Amino acid sequence: MWNSSQSLWSRRAALIAGLGVILLLAPGTSRAQGDTPPDFGDLPDWSGVWQMIGGTVFDQATREGEGGSTTPGVREHPPYNAEWEAMYREHLALRDQQRFPDVISNCGVPVGWPRIFNLPDVYEMVVRPEQTWILSENGPNVYRIYTDGREMPAPEDRWPTYTGVSVGRWEGRTLVWETKSTKGWMDRDVLLDRTGLVLSNQAEGTHRMYVNDAGNLQIDMVITDPQALTGPWPVTHQFRRLPPGTMVYDYGCAENNRNPVDTEQGVTLTLDPDGNPFPLD
Repeated sequence: MWNSSQSLWSRRAALIAGLGVILLLAPGTSRAQGDTPPDFGDLPDWSGVWQMIGGTVFDQATREGEGGSTTPGVREHPPYNAEWEAMYREHLALRDQQRFPDVISNCGVPVGWPRIFNLPDVYEMVVRPEQTWILSENGPNVYRIYTDGREMPAPEDRWPTYTGVSVGRWEGRTLVWETKSTKGWMDRDVLLDRTGLVLSNQAEGTHRMYVNDAGNLQIDMVITDPQALTGPWPVTHQFRRLPPGTMVYDYGCAENNRNPVDTEQGVTLTLDPDGNPFPLD
């Protein structure tokens, strides 16, 4: 819950500083970009199927209000500047009227970064010395992290995409990487969640992913965005491993789409089993 912005951001500043110290003072097992990748036997076991812990409000630490991302009154408090805070409030007002569209409702495009870490469906992690892939059950989502020793491509060799370019290294059994060149809100098709939270195409992120003491897969992100944010934005997500033998199935939201858009009213409908729209609240 959102209680005190001053105390919250004081704690978050300490977290950011701590992450920076960890990155600088990593143990001797760490590998810098440009090194050869680790041996396969040195990699952690992230096999199986994983599920995010908690709802799809992207930043639970600054959540205000009770309910989920589509519940009126629920919002988050990233360190937006005045322009992007005003835009977010416009999105929230449309969300409260059930008029804010989410393009992934038909699973037609990737969810993008960093929403790839904020999905209700399950995940699989493919860990190899030269790459790690994060695969989601929901939609056409593959997030690739290169750990083969390459450097981040030069700015002139990158362009904005849904998930951007991610290059990293292993520090013991912790995967550390950067993501750059993401689309953000430039084409109005990448959200962070259904409250209407968005970033610009200048956003970048540093990440640390590891299995914590509770046995959950944890990812600590620090997001920067000189166009939208006034400072670094740390966000943490955790994922639990599901029982052995759990299977993942592909699907398309359009297979049984009961939420068409009424273009005349500008609202999303919900259809009953006979194909008739339920009354709008």
